[in-house]
Amino acid sequence: MRALNTAATGMAAQELNVQVISNNIANMRTTGYKRQRAEFQDLLYEHVRRIGTQTSDQGNILPVGIDLGSGVRTVGTPRIMTQGTLSQTSGDLDIAVRGEGFFKIQLPDGTYAYTRDGSFEKDAQGRMVTAQGYLVQPGITIPTNATAVTVNTQGQVSVTIPGTTTAQVVGTLTLSRFINKAGLQPIGDNLFTETTASGTPLDGTATNDGYGDILQGYLEQANVEVVTEISDLIAAQRAYEMNAKVISATDSMLQTGTNMMRS
Repeated sequence: MRALNTAATGMAAQELNVQVISNNIANMRTTGYKRQRAEFQDLLYEHVRRIGTQTSDQGNILPVGIDLGSGVRTVGTPRIMTQGTLSQTSGDLDIAVRGEGFFKIQLPDGTYAYTRDGSFEKDAQGRMVTAQGYLVQPGITIPTNATAVTVNTQGQVSVTIPGTTTAQVVGTLTLSRFINKAGLQPIGDNLFTETTASGTPLDGTATNDGYGDILQGYLEQANVEVVTEISDLIAAQRAYEMNAKVISATDSMLQTGTNMMRS
């Protein structure tokens, strides 16, 4: 029976849905994480009786038809790029973006990636790096004898050197925007890379031309809402169970038909 294959596609779709939800829940405390959702479409139909066909020589038209669907398929797991809650940490190199924009990161192979995770550190040379040691762009080096580091809303990084009363500017953080930020490719480590779907990055300065502002001493939390994820998980579980029930009922019907033919 067709129902066996149709229900099987439904179970596979809900299994993937649960995988997406579980990843969201697993990353609910991941800095800068953007939740995903699974999107589905129905599969092709067999048109046993097509709507609108002529049913007699007098021109009668069929008002309804018989269309048998073949199930469901997953078409995408887009990321929801909404702003996450900003959590105060008071760390000098904990930096959050409020609004549009990603921090630009240089990977070991010389290419660039982008992130909303602003939990930066200093390496042995005093350069601002990510937790994996990747360089924050543009390269900013903080003197080893600096007693204080401040970052203003425009991303300007200043340090205080012993024996001086005036803060010294050592660089300015820039932000990158994308026409379609949902088209970015996740590569792990809280990083994204550009794709043809995202478009090329538009680099600029915080607070200018639609870019967000930068807040020192804050980190952006994941935009995962626990209540929503649990609700979606329960719905996915129920849908999976109902598809399994369809398979069980179809199998019972096939057994009944087989027994009737044997008797």
